[in-house]
Amino acid sequence: MDNISDPILDIRGLTKVYSGGLKALDSVDLQIRRGEIFALLGPNGAGKTTLIGAVCGMVRISSGTIEAFGEDLGRHWRSARQRIGLVPQELGFDMFDTVERQVGYSRGLFGRAPDPERIEEVLRSLSLWDKRSEEIRKLSGGMKRRVLIAKALAHDPELLFLDEPTAGVDVELRRDMWRQIGMLREQGVTVILTTHYIEEAEEMADRVGIINKGQLLLVDEKDAMMKRLGRTEAHFALAAPLAEIPAALADYPLTLTDDGRTLCYRGGDGTGKGKEEVAAVATALVRNGITFTALEQKESSLEDIFVDLVEQQGLAA
Repeated sequence: MDNISDPILDIRGLTKVYSGGLKALDSVDLQIRRGEIFALLGPNGAGKTTLIGAVCGMVRISSGTIEAFGEDLGRHWRSARQRIGLVPQELGFDMFDTVERQVGYSRGLFGRAPDPERIEEVLRSLSLWDKRSEEIRKLSGGMKRRVLIAKALAHDPELLFLDEPTAGVDVELRRDMWRQIGMLREQGVTVILTTHYIEEAEEMADRVGIINKGQLLLVDEKDAMMKRLGRTEAHFALAAPLAEIPAALADYPLTLTDDGRTLCYRGGDGTGKGKEEVAAVATALVRNGITFTALEQKESSLEDIFVDLVEQQGLAA
């Protein structure tokens, strides 16, 4: 875990056990830097929403501490919560109210003075200004989710949680939302998001945490994580099948598939030498008179790393 001085959010030993015995969070330690975009990844039921609920005061923790802005949330929840925004998964507002009134009400709910100009700015940034007088029940699903985001931004939070913000929304809305998140980063807002679209985390996040079964498996800089845990995969389509891997290639992580017609390389884990070794394998094949007709090569994505870590934990359980 990183040594982060003056974190905006400092979670230590966070545990949540429900009455039935389910341990939703298991001694989670997590420190969030000011101004970063942090992606929390994990399968359904991993503990992502429970962790967010604990910070936002919707889940009573069993043990551990949570500090936000240097204040213990257990003792200073009200003042700290005014500085935190949340876009939840579920739609939750008065469907018969208008967009503008609901967003303005949300600002007042967190102790902020009325500011029509700021509300207009938020609504315009989310393409909602033309819908400001519409009843929410008449909006499309995508527009309703925009209203959720507007409500979360109305009181100008310094720390913003986005819980699966793009689940079930169209590509246009997803693009608008990420543009908005980029603007928030420029304004110094700290963003913590959960998402099923791991390619979004790969593109947007500064750091990534992977959680499963209530345990935080790994937290690291995104680029460092991909370099350290990434791998290279290559598939050589052979002109003639091989019965076994030649002795000249025995030192490389190779397997034969497709009845000996495809030579597969999977290596470079944590070394960054995968590309060099693929080139060396290709040279050795030519040197030994083994012809290949095609070569496909790819580097690990963040999703590959995520799946591997979750599967490893499942095997170890």
